[in-house]
Amino acid sequence: MTDALPFDAALRRHRHARAAPGFGAVAFLHDLMAEELRERVGLVARPFADVLDLGGPRRCWPGATRVALSASEPDAIVADEDALPFADARFDLVVSAGALTTVNDLPAALAGIRRVLRPDGLFVAAFVGGMSLVELRACLLEAEADITGGAGSHTAPMVEASAAAGLLSRAGFAMPVADVERVTLRYASLFGLFDDLTAMGARSVLRQRRPLRRDVLMAAAQRFAAMADPDGKTGVTVEILHVAGWAPGPGQPSPKAPGSATTSLATALKSRV
Repeated sequence: MTDALPFDAALRRHRHARAAPGFGAVAFLHDLMAEELRERVGLVARPFADVLDLGGPRRCWPGATRVALSASEPDAIVADEDALPFADARFDLVVSAGALTTVNDLPAALAGIRRVLRPDGLFVAAFVGGMSLVELRACLLEAEADITGGAGSHTAPMVEASAAAGLLSRAGFAMPVADVERVTLRYASLFGLFDDLTAMGARSVLRQRRPLRRDVLMAAAQRFAAMADPDGKTGVTVEILHVAGWAPGPGQPSPKAPGSATTSLATALKSRV
């Protein structure tokens, strides 16, 4: 059963712990996610007394109970997102910035979040989605195919935007919604991108990963450079999924069928004001 899991949980914790001391220098994506989460929760005109700040590379909600992957944060509870060590109905808000991209069992993580929320409690999250790093993926796949005649997995599978609301619905959330934001980062070389991914703790944690040969890496770097704009920098796409759902409570609409959510996230939040 363990062999079927896509991600190496121990390596994931190691990468997060190793990145923690210098993470502030590359925190721009996390900070963007966290700021957007706070703004969206601010649309709800009611207080949230007990908040869980779940995973992610650093705290995004001041004063919240904090769960982290490693002991790099002294005030955090160390736990995996799909095995939350809390009683049922413990929180009235769960926020998560950047944590759910490489969770081994995302349905279990969502079901656990739903379990620890009180009736009519809110879950909001932002994490990297399936259309991220398409330029990097293309360079690596094409270079490896040209040199070796085949291609392995060097980047992690990610949740597609079209599936996000359906996952929330199957976990039992009411009014599940998902929005997509795309951010373009620009790099002078493939190695600069790798440096940032390493500093973020975001290098591959696939359980079945194929070593990247040096000749393949150099060929991919050449392809990356060939895609550059006139200023010498290549754009790299990062897709951020913003999701939200409510724990069922009195007076709420029934959960939608998986994949049927069409309401915008902002509208769904305002509907509970």
